Parts: sequence; C-alpha cells; structure tokens
Amino acid sequence: MSRLRIHTKDQAQVTMETLYADLERRIVASPPGLCSVDLVSSFIKMCLAQSCGKCVPCRVGLDQLVKLFESVLNGQATMETLDVIELTATTIYESADCAIGFEAARMVLKCLEGCRDDFESHIKENRCVCNSNQPVPCVALCPAGVDIPGYIALVAQERYADAVRLIRKDNPMPVVCALICEHPCENRCKRTMVDAPVNIRGMKRVAVDMAGDVPIPECAPATGKKVAVVGGGPGGLSAAYYLSLMGHQVTIYEQRKKLGGMLRYGIPNYRLPRERLDREIASILSAGIEVKTEISVGKDISMMDLKNQYDAIYIAIGAHTDKKVGMEGEDAKGVLSAVEMLREIGDDKLPDYSGKKVVVIGGGNVAMDVARSSMRLGADKVSIVYRRCKTDMTALREEIEGAEAEGCEIMELKAPVRIEKDEEGCVKSLVVQPQMISTIRGGRPSPKNANCPEENIECDLIIVAIGQGIESKSFEDFGISVKRGAIDALDSSEIADAPGIFAGGDCVSGPATVIRAIAAGKVAAANIDEYLGFHHEIVSDVDIPAPEFTDKKPCGRVELPFRDSSERKQDFEPIELSMSCEEACQEAGRCLRCDYYGYGSFRGGRVERW
Repeated sequence: MSRLRIHTKDQAQVTMETLYADLERRIVASPPGLCSVDLVSSFIKMCLAQSCGKCVPCRVGLDQLVKLFESVLNGQATMETLDVIELTATTIYESADCAIGFEAARMVLKCLEGCRDDFESHIKENRCVCNSNQPVPCVALCPAGVDIPGYIALVAQERYADAVRLIRKDNPMPVVCALICEHPCENRCKRTMVDAPVNIRGMKRVAVDMAGDVPIPECAPATGKKVAVVGGGPGGLSAAYYLSLMGHQVTIYEQRKKLGGMLRYGIPNYRLPRERLDREIASILSAGIEVKTEISVGKDISMMDLKNQYDAIYIAIGAHTDKKVGMEGEDAKGVLSAVEMLREIGDDKLPDYSGKKVVVIGGGNVAMDVARSSMRLGADKVSIVYRRCKTDMTALREEIEGAEAEGCEIMELKAPVRIEKDEEGCVKSLVVQPQMISTIRGGRPSPKNANCPEENIECDLIIVAIGQGIESKSFEDFGISVKRGAIDALDSSEIADAPGIFAGGDCVSGPATVIRAIAAGKVAAANIDEYLGFHHEIVSDVDIPAPEFTDKKPCGRVELPFRDSSERKQDFEPIELSMSCEEACQEAGRCLRCDYYGYGSFRGGRVERW
C-alpha cells in the first residue's frame, strides 16, 4: 500500500491560480483617480477570504473592518467611526498571528493616514473626493497629457502624419519621445487586464518613422511681447515652441555650442541619433525662435539684463553638474564623472578606451549609458558596481538587459570604499565592501555591510554615475529662492516674489525624465501667456477615428526589435529598430479605446485644447 503520492494540481487549483493571475493583472491595471476607501474595502474583503480563521484578530477583526468601511461608503458613518477603524486596525496589526491579518491592518492604517480627506468626504458629504474629471489611464499618467488613444487609432489607419500632428499638440518632441521615453503611460494600461499593455512608445515610433517631415502649425499673430528662455534642453525648447505658436517673440540662451541639453550631452547616439535630434530641434526652431549659444547667464549676461530686455523669463537650465562619491582617492587620474564623459561624446569627441578595464559606479540609466558607451569605445572589460541588488536598480529593465547582452558585468551588492592609486597617481583599483540586503526603506531594501573582507577590483578608469546637480548659484545671487540646490518654483512654474520669472524641469524637480521636462515647458508656456495678458489656446484639428466594433481577443504584445548585441556594441549606430506596418496595425488594434468606452468616456474623455 502506498504511503505517499505525487501531488498533481486538480481542476479547482488550476482554476484558482488562473483567477489569481487575472486578479493580479486587474490590480496592475487599476487606473489613477479611484476611490481609496472603496479600493481598500475590496482588499480587506479579499484578505478576509484568505484568512484561515484560526485567530480572533483575523476572523473577527477583518470582518468588523469590512462592516465599518461599508458604513463609510453607504453614508451611515460618523467622524467617530474613523477612530473606531483606526483602533480596530491597530489592534489587529499588533495581535494577528500571520501576515494576512497584520498586513491587511497596516494597509488600512496607511490609507487612513494618507487619504483621510476621502473618508471625511464620504462621511460629511456622502461622496468621494477622487477626481471625477480624470482622463483615461494612459493620458493621466503621461506628464504632458498626450492624446494617446487618439494617435494609436490614427496609426491603425496608417494616418501617420496626423498622428504626429496630434502628438505635437501636447508634446513638440515626438521623435525624441518615440526613441527614449520611459513610457509611464503603459503602467496602468487597461489592456493589461486582458493580456499585456499596449506598446504605446512603439506606436509613436512607427508614426514618426513613417510620417516624414510634418510641418508645424502656423503661429498666431505677433503679440509684441518678448520672452527669454534660459536653457536649450527639452524643457526650454518645449516652452519656446508653444510660446512662439502663441505669437510671442522668443529667444533661447544656451550655455553650450548646440541645443538639446541632456538629449545631446547625456544620451548616446545609439539610443538617440544626433541626426534625428537635430531635425526635431530644427522643426521647433522653424516657429521663428531666436537662439544664442555659448552664452552663460550669470557670466556673459546677467539676470538683470534679461529682466530689463524681456517681458518674461523661463529658467530651464536642467541638472548638468556631476556629483562626487566623497571617498578616499577620488582625485586620482582616471576618475571621471558620467556627465563629463557623455558631454565629450555629445561634442563628437570620442575617447579611446582600447584595452582598458572600466568600472562604472551607479545603477541608473546614466550608468547603463556610460557602461555601454565604454564598450563601444573599445574597453576590454566594463564592470558596473552597485551597492544594492540588480533588481533594485533604477535603470529601465531593457537598459540593464541591453548592457549585459553587450558584455557589461554587473557587480551587485558592492559598496565603493576607496580608490587605490599607483606611484604616478593613476587609478589602480576600486576597493569595495560586500553588502547584504537589510530592512526596506522608501520602498527598496537598503544594504548594509556584510561580514566579509573588502575586495579589490583592478581597473584603469572609474566613471562615477550617481546623479547630477544644478548650477543655481547665479540665480540665487539674483534673489531667486533656492532650496537644497534646486530653484524653488510653484507647480504653475511661477517663482514667488519674482513676477515675470518662471522655472521648470530638472532645475526645479531634480534629475527626472525627458517627458517631465517637456510637460514643465508646456505648463510654463501656458502660464507665461496668461501673465503677459493673453489666453491663447493650443488646439489640433485632427479628426480622431471612431472605434471599430471588433472582438478584443487575447493577443501577444509586439516588441520593438534590436540589432544583434555582438554587432551593435561595435559602433554608436542606433540599436533599436521599428516594427512593420503589419505589426503596428495589429498592436494598435489591441487598444481598448478607453476614450470611448467605460472609464475614460465618463471621466474626462478627450482634452481637445489647452
């Protein structure tokens, strides 16, 4: 007689695992703007269903929390109910036997602390305070508010030029974003509930590749107002573009030889080809924008001079200074910053790293850029040293995978301690202390020193890529408020106590993404226009196709192809390719058209002008 049997899944277990997978996709696709009380109430019910019922806190406490939340949602609660919810959740958190109970309670306490106004609105006014005008999820998560369902529908009909025109209503740099945007719009795509998010950036890539040269709209009649834009990066260019369309005379002051900011001096050609960047900038300048390069505000021209010559000023200087690690031996020959290296490449000065061993310190996208560039410059070996785990790197997954595919070695859980020099003061090696993962802080596991001896990583070059700083001193001297090195501006881009002066992008927020800088330029343009006494509107006359009545069957996501890693690491030519028209039509057909159906049609629909 058999004592044991091999465990096999029965039909019920298979079904439950499928339901869990469906639930996970639904949670991932939860759009912004949901009622926090309703959402947490649903989570508590799920936790109650998971409970074994052994301990009283779970069996009785979670059931009580469900009833309390229902009373809030049904308009039957009082302000005292919130105290009861807090007390109940605290008791469960401190006494539950397992994570099902105490983590459910922690979720309630977190919601009560961060969304208390939502609870109070339900109790006092019997309604939710979540934004009833929230647009569709992809548009809501795009910092610039681009009409994503609209241009995807246009790509599906192969109306590529119209797609570009529609994108430009909110983002004057469609080519740049088609190539390098971090696509936050895909994070809550409702298509995830069916299979996988739509490849939104891929759709933009097809549009800009197939559209050819698309002229910009005509500018409004001249207003006679003059605006100075300090900084020719994506934020400054965006603000200048929209202000010019509104009829204002705009002059860009750029410190370097060419426009582009970190697009040119921070992103290598293999990700963003210079030829395409130059064409994009030329398209923006065709609005009649004047450019003055190699002029540093605060040195070659003062802020007071700009204030006297212009009716408004927009500061968009970005974050271009390097940050030091602050360790012994950092002054050795052969230690350079990522900013310094990428700036040289941006000026078409390609150093020769042939036969050298390169160590890159950092774990963000910039660290991946300099590591992959080092391979292309002939380095014999490239190692990326990071004090956390690879899974905790802030770089995009595709950037990390691309670096590894091209031969870069990722040395995780290694904290730099000091740099050793040879007799001539040159880099000899990087000494690191092995780390181990510890408590979670700020959503990521923090490292701590492991009980292991220090390690020596022999190298010829060390490139530091741990972030960028902001050159704000000259603006602070002028009287502009600066906090922790960043210019202190309102969310409207205005600077308090400095009428007519606006600021936005990385110099305000710290180093961020290209699309956020573009969004800041858009906001600044609208509010500078209002400050100057106008109310110009940016509109698009593109007709958006109506949705097709087709079945939305599960379908795989089309990914953009890459050149073979063994080939692409030999040069700085573009590594990513576009998809075919056939693939683009299929991928565009996966869009659920939230702008017409369900959530989006009731909450905001389409923003046709701003």
